[in-house]
Amino acid sequence: MTVVALSGGVGGAKLALGLYRALPANSLTMIVNTGDDFDHFGLRICPDLDTALYTLAGINDPEHGWGRRDETWTLMRAMESLGGDTWFRLGDADTALHVLRTHRLRSGASLSSVIDEIRSRLAIAADILPMTELAVGTMVDTDAGEIAFQDYFVRRRCEPRIRAIRFAGAAVATMTAQVRAALACETLQAIVLCPSNPYLSIDPILAIPDLRAALERRRVPLIAVSPLIGGAAVKGPTAKIMAELGIESTPAAIAAHYAGLIDGLVVDSADADAASRIPLPVFATPTLMKTLEDRVRLARFVLARARELTVRGRPR
Repeated sequence: MTVVALSGGVGGAKLALGLYRALPANSLTMIVNTGDDFDHFGLRICPDLDTALYTLAGINDPEHGWGRRDETWTLMRAMESLGGDTWFRLGDADTALHVLRTHRLRSGASLSSVIDEIRSRLAIAADILPMTELAVGTMVDTDAGEIAFQDYFVRRRCEPRIRAIRFAGAAVATMTAQVRAALACETLQAIVLCPSNPYLSIDPILAIPDLRAALERRRVPLIAVSPLIGGAAVKGPTAKIMAELGIESTPAAIAAHYAGLIDGLVVDSADADAASRIPLPVFATPTLMKTLEDRVRLARFVLARARELTVRGRPR
C-alpha cells in the first residue's frame, strides 16, 4: 500500500512515524510544510522537515518532539555569552544539519535534493518532500501586528491574539516535481492529512494552487485525522487559534475546514458523538499518541478506514 501523508511538525510526525512502521519499506511519502522555514544567523532553518527527518530516523528528542535526542548546547551557551539571540534554540548536532543545508543551497542544490541526501544518510526508507522549492512564509496577523510564524510561535510563545493568517508567496508557488510524481503515482492507494495544526501546518500546503488542484483530482481516498481531543489540542495552539478566529473547537469545525477535500475524518473516541453533525464518514478511535505502539495502532486504523472510503462519492 503506497501512501502520501501531508504533515507539519511534531503532531503530524507522530502519525507519520506510525505509518512508516505500519507500511512496507519505501511505501510512504511525506509532503511537508515549509511555511515555517526561515533564516537565522545566516542559516536556513526548516523546522517541520527536520522534525520529519529526525522522527523517522528515530533520533528526535522524545521529550520535546523537535530537535535531536541527546543534544548538547555549547553553541547556545557561547552565543548567549556573546550577547547573541537565543530565543530560537539550536542544538550543536542540529546546527550541523542547518550548516550543511545552507551550504548545499548556496552551492545551487534544490531543497528537495538536500533533504533527500540527508534522508538517505539517515537510512530513512521513505520519501520526505518539501511542498515547494519557492519561498512561502506563514504570516500571523495579531493584536500586536503582523508577525512571521517563528516570531509568533517561538519568540512570543503564541501569546498574541490572532486575527488572520496568510501565506506569503503561496499564490505563485508551485509543487515540486517530486510531489507531483507522488500524487500521480499509479500505486498510490491513500492520502492522509496528519493531525497537524490545520491553520498553521496543513493550510500552507493546501495554499499552493497546483498542489491543491492535484489533491482535488485524486483517484484515491483522502482521510484526515482531527488534531482535537474533547475540544482541546494535545499540544500547540490549535484550540487557541480556533477560538480567536471565532471557530468552534470541534471535529465538525475541522471537517468544515477541509470541506470538499477530504473523504473521511478520524476523531478521538471522546468525540465519537460528533459523527451525527458531520456530513462525511467519521471513524472514532483513541488518537492520543504517547508511545510508538499508539502511533502504529492509529496508523493501521487510519489505513484500514481509508480502504473503506470512496472518493467524493465514486467507488475506488
